Order: sequence, then C-alpha cells, then structure tokens
Amino acid sequence: MPRSEPLPLYGKEYKADPYPLYRKLREEGPVHRVNFPSGVNAWLVTGYEAAHGALNDDRLGKNHDLGNKAWRDRAAIMPEPQHSQLQVHLLHQDPPKHTVMRKLVTEAFTPRNVERKRARFEEIATELLDAALGASEAEDGSGVVDVVGAFAAHYPFRVLAEVIGLPEAIAAGFDRDWGKVVQPVGPSDPLRPVYEGRLRGLQNYIAEVVEHKRAHPGDDLLTKLVRACEAGEITKEEQDSIVFQLLVAGQEPVTNQITTALVALLRHPAQLRRLQEAVGGEMSDADKAFLVRAVEELLRYDSAFELTTWRFFAEDSDLYGTTVPAGDSVIVSLCAANRDPERFPDADTLDLDRSPNPHMAFGHGIHFCPGAALARVELQIAVRELLNRLPQIRLAVPDEELVWVGAVLARGLNELPVAYGPADATPRGGCPVRH
Repeated sequence: MPRSEPLPLYGKEYKADPYPLYRKLREEGPVHRVNFPSGVNAWLVTGYEAAHGALNDDRLGKNHDLGNKAWRDRAAIMPEPQHSQLQVHLLHQDPPKHTVMRKLVTEAFTPRNVERKRARFEEIATELLDAALGASEAEDGSGVVDVVGAFAAHYPFRVLAEVIGLPEAIAAGFDRDWGKVVQPVGPSDPLRPVYEGRLRGLQNYIAEVVEHKRAHPGDDLLTKLVRACEAGEITKEEQDSIVFQLLVAGQEPVTNQITTALVALLRHPAQLRRLQEAVGGEMSDADKAFLVRAVEELLRYDSAFELTTWRFFAEDSDLYGTTVPAGDSVIVSLCAANRDPERFPDADTLDLDRSPNPHMAFGHGIHFCPGAALARVELQIAVRELLNRLPQIRLAVPDEELVWVGAVLARGLNELPVAYGPADATPRGGCPVRH
C-alpha cells in the first residue's frame, strides 16, 4: 500500500545521496507517492522490473494534454507563449506524432555516424584541456582545476554542434545559463523574472539558429528540421521544440555524467588506478574493451538521468497493484532501477568489469534516448582524456563539500575542483592517489 502522505523527493541530503532512500522504497514496493519542490504530487516507480514494465507500458502517455488540473496548476509552469512553443518536442509526444519526429533526428546519432567523428571529438577534448591546464599548471606540473568550468561544461556542446550542424560562430553565442530553463520556478518565486529572461534569451537564440539554417542550408540535422517544417511534416512549434531539446538535453546530461563518473572513480581509488593503467598510452583492444565496460558501469552506478519525465494514464489505471488516477503524473526512477540487487549482483558496488550490464541510464522503450550512442562515445573520450591529463587526480575539497545540483530529474555537480600533479601531493581532506 502507498504511504498515506507523499514522501518529499528533494533536499540537500537527498540530492547528495538518494540511494539509501531508493533502497528503502524498493524494499517497500514498486509504486510510491512522492512530492516534488514545485508542490506536484506524483507516483514514483522503483525497481528494475517495475521500471522496465512502466517504460514499455503503452497505457502511459507523455503528452502534457493528458495531465489533470492538479498537475497543470503546479507542473506546467513554463509561461506562455514559451510553453506552447518549446514544450512539444519528442519527450512530450506519443505515437504517431512521436514516430514522425523521432525519425527526423535519429540518423544523425546512429553509432556509425558518431564513430566516424570520434577523431574530431578527441581533438575537441584535447583543445579544451590544453587551454585549461596550460593556464593552471605550476612548474612541477601540479595544479587545481574545476573540471566543470574548464571542460565538462563546454565539451558536450562543442561535440553536439559538430553533430547537428551548428556553425562555430553561432555556437559560440550559446549561454549555458539558458540550460536552467528545465528547472522552472513558480510564478511567485523571486527568481521568476530571471527564469523568464532565460526563456526569452533561449527562444531568440533558437530563432537565430533556424533563420541561419534557412539562409545557409547544409547536409545536417538542423537543416533537415527546417526543411521538414517548410514541407509541413512538423509545425514551427515542433521544429523549435526539437531544437530546444537538442541544445539543452544534448549538453547538460553529459556534463553531469562526466562529474558523476569522476566522483565515483575518486571514491574508489583501486578502480581508478585500474582504469588509469588501461587508458594510458597506446591502448590495446583489451584496454579499449575495458574502457567501454567501465563507462557502462559508471552510467549504471550513478546516472545523470536520475528520474524520467512525466507520464500519464488517460483513465484510472492499475499500476503494480496501485490505482493511479487519470492525469496524475507517473515518474520512473532510473537510478533506483540501476541499483536493484535483484537485477545487478552487488548493485551498490562499482565493478568496472560488470558484464552484462543492461542498465537504464538512457531510459527504455520508444523514448530511449536517441543520443545514447553519442553520449557513450563522449564519455569514453572524456574519461580517458581526463585521467591521462590529470595525473594523481584527487578532490581539491573534502567530499562532503561537493554541492549537487538541485534539479529534480538530474544528478551532477556544477563545480568539481580537483588537484593533480606530483605523486607526493596530498589533497585537503584525503590521501594522494599514487601510481
């Protein structure tokens, strides 16, 4: 039976480590009433089998029109006109519209197309780290750097721009602060004017991107979207919403995943040393295979997509023995599914050799992340380059001082200061990592 009162799913302690709570909820059952910071009450699905079933349940729709008044009053708070113009992307569509829209974007992100660009992605990583470390290193090769500000906040967007056909000059004008529009604040919040300013800035930027592609078409995804709109295959609002989704969802999750992966490795020095040894210098086929397995385990162990977006039943429905009213929001915890011991032996253990590893870091079913192949390659490159370029890497602040982002659906850090350099350097609050 669900709890009589919704369980708060927010707070500093929860965001720092949600896994004890998820473990408790899994033990109690698959469906739970929870409450989000916006005041929205939702139904949370935990456990691997339950999550798998919910993500493949065609009774659960993604279109916001299915949400009831209680949900709309608190959750659909992106103001007009932006809500109507930017919220009709893939994540909020059901078949057959979802099928049409997804087909437009998937080709650019196929494993084959992504792999062709791997060398270019490696060049971008090198450029960013050359610039960041050249400015921070002491004569002995040691230094302190914020991994997010120096690398993780920029690398995914630079890569994304290459994949979707965003010209370098226009890409340079993107303000990462616009990405915070996926963290809406209510109408009475004192930061509401700041939030609305971000929305207007991002909307103007999207208009600039679309206009440029209309005037300068190319063989790329952005041009494909503009032409589909001109041909009447999608509406202008759907076109702009997909661009919105690409620019925001194509960057922040990878930025966050780089931070969760690095923190996990820093907390497990033996695993860190194994991976450093594998990725250093010329990699053998066995080393490359180990890196792939390691990245998959880092995705499972602490996923940047903590929770899915809203789903709704069109009518009162049974969900694993719980009656969920029509229009109530249903959320699936990907992180809870990925730590389910009934699916993953020693689920709370970081095991870089884990195989098979059918994690749900990218979701499942028809809404499986279309950019998963790109994210995997980005993470493989980022992990290798960071471990190679930051010898003796360790936290530059005590672990308990790390501040986790407060975004409801995401896990990650806005800052990740690390020290690197001579093997005898001792970080604050910890011991050096030695080779």
